[in-house]
Amino acid sequence: MGNSTLTGIGLKAMAAQFAGLQTTGHNIANASVAGYSRQQVQLATTAGQWSRGAFYGQGVDITAITRAHDSYLTSEAGNTVAMSSMDSSRLSQLQGLEAVFQPGENGLGDATSQLFKAMADVSSNPGDLSSRRVALARAGDLAARFRDASNTLDTLQAGVTTTLKATVTEINGLTSSIASVNQQISRQPGGVQTSSDLLDQRDQLIAQLSAKIRVNRIDNADGTASIGIAGGQSLVLGNKASQLQVIQDVNDPSRSAVALASGGVNQVIDAQSLGGGAVAGLLTFQNQDLVDGRNLIGRLSAAIGLAVNDQQARGISLQPPLGQVSGSRFFDVGSPNAIPNAGNLRYGTGQPIGSVALTITDPKALQASDYQLQAGSAAGTWQLTRLSDGLVRTVSSGDVVDGVRIDISNPQSGDKFLLQPVGRAASTMKALLSDPRDLAAASPLVATTDAANKGTVKVSGLQVTAAPLPTPGGTVQIAFTDDNGGYNWTLLDASGTGVGGGSGTWATGKPLPTPPDDFNGFTLQIEGVPRNGDLLTVAPTSASGVVTNNGNALSLLSLRDAGLVDGHTANDAWAQAMADVGVRVQSGRTASTISSAVADRAEQLRSSQSGVNLDEEAARLIEYQQGYQAAAKVLSVAQSIFDTLLQTTSR
Repeated sequence: MGNSTLTGIGLKAMAAQFAGLQTTGHNIANASVAGYSRQQVQLATTAGQWSRGAFYGQGVDITAITRAHDSYLTSEAGNTVAMSSMDSSRLSQLQGLEAVFQPGENGLGDATSQLFKAMADVSSNPGDLSSRRVALARAGDLAARFRDASNTLDTLQAGVTTTLKATVTEINGLTSSIASVNQQISRQPGGVQTSSDLLDQRDQLIAQLSAKIRVNRIDNADGTASIGIAGGQSLVLGNKASQLQVIQDVNDPSRSAVALASGGVNQVIDAQSLGGGAVAGLLTFQNQDLVDGRNLIGRLSAAIGLAVNDQQARGISLQPPLGQVSGSRFFDVGSPNAIPNAGNLRYGTGQPIGSVALTITDPKALQASDYQLQAGSAAGTWQLTRLSDGLVRTVSSGDVVDGVRIDISNPQSGDKFLLQPVGRAASTMKALLSDPRDLAAASPLVATTDAANKGTVKVSGLQVTAAPLPTPGGTVQIAFTDDNGGYNWTLLDASGTGVGGGSGTWATGKPLPTPPDDFNGFTLQIEGVPRNGDLLTVAPTSASGVVTNNGNALSLLSLRDAGLVDGHTANDAWAQAMADVGVRVQSGRTASTISSAVADRAEQLRSSQSGVNLDEEAARLIEYQQGYQAAAKVLSVAQSIFDTLLQTTSR
C-alpha cells in the first residue's frame, strides 16, 4: 500500500463530510417549506484491501441521499386531512342553511303568528275593511317569507355548484402535476436513486389533493405512484391523469354531480363512496342537508297554504251577491313535482315517454321528504322509497301515500322518477287576494238555540267541513230526545222529518256528531246540558247577516292551534324545523372540531418523523465541519509524506 491509499481515504472522507455539509445546509434552507422531508447522507465503509497479511481500510463511500419518510404516517395524514376538509366544507354550508331557519321577527314562525293575529282582528270585527286589509298584507308577508327562504336555498345550491366547479378545477390541476412528477421520476436511469425533492414534491401534491378528494395511493416498481378515488376510479396512472367534471345530477338536474371523464363517457362518481375531502362535504350537504331543509320549508308552506285555502273556500266573502260560498283560494302554493331520470326512454324530441302526476289529497299527512319511484318486481307495481328514512313500499298507479296520490302514465322498462311532493311548494307561494272583501270571514251556516228550550245547551262553535256545502244545505234542526244522561239526538229536516242516519248520543266536551262523522257538511261544538225536546237550528246565513258573521274567520283563526304538520301546529312545526337544522349545525361543528384536531395530530406525528429540527441540523453542521477539517488534515499529512518521499528518493 502506498501514499495514494491515504490520499484516497482523505479525499473520500472530505467528499463524505462535504456531502453532509451540503445536505444539512439544504435541510436548513428548506426547514419552513411545507411538505419538505429531512434528508440524510447514507455512508458505507469501503471494502478493505488485503496487503502484507492484513486488511487495510479504504475509507468511506457515499451510498445515497435519503429522506426521513414514513409511508404509514404520510398516508394517515392524508386520510385525516380528507376527513377534516369534508367536515369543514359541510359545516360552512350548514351555517348558510341555518340563516334560513331564523327565530324571532325575521323567521317564518313570526310571519305565521302575525297572519293569525290579523285573523283574530277580523273575527272580532268581520265587517271592518281595515282589519281585512291587514290580514291580506300579513298573508302577503308570509308568502314572501316562504319565497325568500326558497330563493336562499336556491342560492345555496348555486354556491355549491360554483364551489364544486372550482374545486374540481383544482383537482384536475393537481392530478396533472402528479402525473408530470411521475414522468420525471420514470425518466431517471434505472438503478439511479430517485430525487428526494421530487418525492417530496409528489407527496405534497397528493396531500393537497387529499384535502379536495380522498384518494388511494399505490407505489409502483418504477417509482411512479398511481392515485385512485376512494370509490375505485383511477385519477393518475403513471404519467396519465384523468379529468373530473361537474355535471347535472341524473335524478335532479337542479343538483350537481361529479363525474370522471373516460373515453368520452362521463362515469358518475357515487357521492357516498368518496369518504372524505371537500367534494364529499359539498355533495353531502347538497344531497342531504339542503334537500331536507327545502322539504321542511316546503311542507310547512303546503300545510299552511292548503289549509287556509280549504277553509277560505268554505266561507262567504263580502263580494256580491252576498250569501254565496266564496270558493276562492287564499294562497298559490307550488305544485308537487315528479322528475324523470335522465336515463328514462324518450321520444325523438327528448320528451320522456313515461310520466308521473302527483296530487296532494291530505296536506296534514305530507312528509318532509323526496321519494324514489322505480319499477317493482311484479308487473304493474312500483317500488317507492322514502328517501328521508329509506322506507320502501310497493305501490300501483292511483295509490295514495303520505297524503299524495301517484298516477303513472305510459311507464317504460327501467323508468325511474324522483318525486318531490313539497320540495318546491314555497318557491312560487304568493297571496292571491287583493280586495279585502274577498276574504271569506262569514260562515255559510249559522246555529241558534230555540227560545223554548228548557236546558242550558248552547252552540260554542260551528265548523263547516265541506266546500261548497252539500245537502241538506237548507235549514235543519238537532232535536234532543231525552235528558236521562244519554243526551240522544236526532237530525230533522225543514219539515221536521228525521234525516236518515242522522241520530246519535252526545257526550260533554265532544263535537256533535262525533268525528269522523258530520252532518253532511258541518259539525257543532255545544256547551251546557240539553233537556228532552230542546232544539238547535242550523240555517244558511242570510245576506244581511254576512257582514257581521265571523264564523269562518273563527275557523281560519282556529288553524293556528290545529295539527297542520304531522300532528303539530304550524309554529311548533317551525320550531322543530329550526331545532333539526340547529342540531345538524352543532353536530357538524363538533365533527369539524374533532376531525381538525385529529388531522393536526397526524400532521404533527408525520412532521416529527420527517420534519427539520434546526437545533439538530446546527449540531450536525458543526459535526460535519469538524469532520471535513479532519479529512483535510489527512490529505495534508498524505501530501507531507509524499513530499518527504520525493525528497528522499531525489537524493
